[in-house]
Amino acid sequence: MNTSPTLLPAVTRPAVECRRWLSSNHCAGPVLDLLNALGWTAVDTPEANIHATSPDGRVYVGWLPEDIAAWKRGIVWQVRVQPIEGDPWVQEFGLHTPSEAVAGFLAALIATPTR
Repeated sequence: MNTSPTLLPAVTRPAVECRRWLSSNHCAGPVLDLLNALGWTAVDTPEANIHATSPDGRVYVGWLPEDIAAWKRGIVWQVRVQPIEGDPWVQEFGLHTPSEAVAGFLAALIATPTR
């Protein structure tokens, strides 16, 4: 089957300067801004780690830049979820994962709370 090129969707390529999020700057800002806007409780430690909990207490997000155990495992973000039904689960993100990607993951998780 042949398809006319005029019927195919156009490929849109953002300008290179719009791709800054592709390389991590190792800051927690995008995630913390999201969680703060959603009213999550967050505490920071003297070591500069940050621990946040969802209002219902079922989701924990840890920014662990100074946690030795996390560094040994190659992670800097940890997300732990305790569903109403089912087993708890954990997702971890490494140092080179942009914070914008972690924020996107959390936004999707938060947007579908019943799954």
